[in-house]
Parts: sequence; C-alpha cells; structure tokens
Amino acid sequence: MFAFGLTIVRHGETQCNKDGLLQGQKIDSPLSEIGIRQSEAAGQYLKDVKFTNVFVSDMKRAKQTAEIIVRNNRTCHDIELVADPQLKERSFGIAEGGRVIEMKNMAKAAGQPLPEFTPPEGETMEQVKVRIEDFLKAMFQRIANDHQDKIQNGETFIPDETDRVPAGLPDDGVLNVPVHALVVGHGAYMSIAMKYFFEDLKCPLPRGLDPAQRYSICPNTGMCRFIITVKCSNVGHALSGMKCVFINRRDHIKS
Repeated sequence: MFAFGLTIVRHGETQCNKDGLLQGQKIDSPLSEIGIRQSEAAGQYLKDVKFTNVFVSDMKRAKQTAEIIVRNNRTCHDIELVADPQLKERSFGIAEGGRVIEMKNMAKAAGQPLPEFTPPEGETMEQVKVRIEDFLKAMFQRIANDHQDKIQNGETFIPDETDRVPAGLPDDGVLNVPVHALVVGHGAYMSIAMKYFFEDLKCPLPRGLDPAQRYSICPNTGMCRFIITVKCSNVGHALSGMKCVFINRRDHIKS
C-alpha cells in the first residue's frame, strides 16, 4: 500500500479557447499570449510545491503549460515530463474546428445534455473513461517503480486530513507529502475525470465544497488536487482510496 498527492491542471488559454472553437484532438493549438501568462502565474503559484513526477498530454497546449509550470518550480525544474496520449483531449469528431455553440445546438437537436452528447466520429464519455482508467494504471505503476525505496520503507504514509478545510494555500493537502504527481491535461477530459472520480469511484467531497462545483468546467490553468491510495499485489497496482482536497482552484488567475 502507498499513497501520493495528485494535482491536475488544465492547460492555458489558446486562441481557439478565446474564439469559442472546439479543439479536441485534430486542432493542436499552441498557447496564446494570455495562455502563456496564465501558465507563468500557475508556475509561480506552485513554485514551492514539490512534485516528484510529471505527466502531460502529448498535445502542444498541455506540454507548453507543463513546461512553464516546471520551469518556475524551485525543486523540480529539471524533472522528466512523461507525455502520455491517454491524456489527450476528448475527440469531438466532426464538431472539431466549429464553434462550441454549434455543438450545443447539435446536442439540443438530439435531445441530449451537452456533456453526454457525442458528435458523429467523436468519443463517448465511456470511451474517455477507459482512457482515464488506463492512464491511472500506468501512473500507479510508474510511481511504484520510481519510488520503490520510499514505499518499502513506509515513507509514503499521508495523515488523514479529510475533516480539515483547505487553508487556501498552494500546498494544501500535500505539505511534506513525499510523492506528488502533477498532471497537465484538458478541459473536457478533466470534466469527465471528475465525474468518474466522484460518481464511479465514490470520492468524497471536501468539507465546505458546493456539490454543484463537481461538474463546473475547470478554467484554463485551473487546478484540482486529490490524495490517492494504491494497493499493491502480485498482479499489479489498483486504486484503494481517493480523497479530494480541492477542485477548480483559480487563485492565481487575475480577473
């Protein structure tokens, strides 16, 4: 059994975000000037938070964001960034490149709520969940391999702070935590991940959090944080428990 912190960050703004266009997987946009500033601000906010592992989508906007955050960090500026295609944004099929409002109209015409609607040639929510599951398994294995000595020595124990309300600090929930992974990904993917964590995996909400926030869209460079417990066996590693510290934090973003 071992535990670690997990901080998930959405990429910075792109021009497509600003223009209200769906990027999905076919449009591999770089960050806009605003997106670069947002990422720098996220990096400054997290500069004293120690990360032992970094995982990132293999799309430009996520990789740029991760590189900027890591470059600003005082303890892990030379850490390896592991690019994983399982973290790609959800595919929106024929809707990619079009306006978000157009997909909303497609969903309305189909009589479906937008999150559950799948455009032709796009990915269903269940298909994205499979990618999330595959990523989690790979991340558990990588962390177990990288920190085998700490796990064997019992150094990954994390005190139960479920009843403690976050103080609003950058290191909430991960102060003195020996293993802490940063994941940089995408908005729709993160929304499905939150639904999967809270509904399928029964992750409890932190005290004081409005339950409606579980399904709100994470802003560009918004952050979510969890404490993950993993059980080890001869057949591999599996999730044992999950606790949410905060979701969609945007304290570093100036309005």
